[in-house]
Amino acid sequence: MEVSNQTTVMEFIIAGFPGIQDIRPLLFMLLFLTYLLIITGNITVFTVIWNQPRLHAPMYIFIGVLSFLELWYTAVTIPKMLYNLLDATRIISFRGCFIQTYFFHALGITEILLLTSMAYDRYLAICIPLHYPTLMTSTFGLKLAASCWLCGFLYPLPEIILISRLPFCGPNVIDHIFCDLPPLLSLACTDTSLNVFVDFILNVFLLLGPCLFILLSYIMIIQTVLRIKTSEGRKKAFSTCGSHLIVVTLFFSTTSFMYVRLTKTYSLTYDRLLSVVYSVLTPLLNPIIYSLRNKEIREAIWKMMVGGLGL
Repeated sequence: MEVSNQTTVMEFIIAGFPGIQDIRPLLFMLLFLTYLLIITGNITVFTVIWNQPRLHAPMYIFIGVLSFLELWYTAVTIPKMLYNLLDATRIISFRGCFIQTYFFHALGITEILLLTSMAYDRYLAICIPLHYPTLMTSTFGLKLAASCWLCGFLYPLPEIILISRLPFCGPNVIDHIFCDLPPLLSLACTDTSLNVFVDFILNVFLLLGPCLFILLSYIMIIQTVLRIKTSEGRKKAFSTCGSHLIVVTLFFSTTSFMYVRLTKTYSLTYDRLLSVVYSVLTPLLNPIIYSLRNKEIREAIWKMMVGGLGL
């Protein structure tokens, strides 16, 4: 990644949550405990699915990959957020800031594509059940998940390269809780209309495309489920989609409000709160939602716990 010779800023200061000096220790403990829960929950779900051959069906493979993804997604931002709560300077290097921005977006895009693939899996399972075993094999599910990772890491490269070539000559305070494209654009000492436009177009395609695909998939799923004659059958069909719908709604709604806009100005408090939702709360809730709402995963976790205790 080439950085323009005009760049004079060598490091950035992350503002975080200003005016919280008196409660920094409390926030540190809350965030630290939350991060431990995120790690524990996602490792548990991933380990259970990995070690249980009966859970190697495509639906569970996607859930396992999502849990694995959340471990890396949170590792990009939360450890630095914890360090900044203890370090009054809250400094991050110029290169480190762009690396954090790139990996945060790459992993976030991977999650969007993975959630879209999970919607496709549920569509095939409910709307075309007779062909599902041949269309969605475990091998195809793994290839689809791998494609999500590849596309996720390639997609943000244009906007990262564009912004890395902008001159940053001060100020250098990032009014956010971690490095991200919108607050970085506001610090560039040149016209950034091209960057804002490219960012807007890429985000519209990234969010609108998957949203429409997921919406259409669930319209057809609902139509199919409503044709099921027994209430038990309808309940069972809906239960396999409920967890996915909750996660999709939470993640897509917050990221859409954050990134699809044609301006580099924004409400700082509003964006900080949204960032907490999709960078901390969503990874925390994902394993809880999937483990509590999925009978097979609950039973597998219970067996693993009982086996570990030697009962």
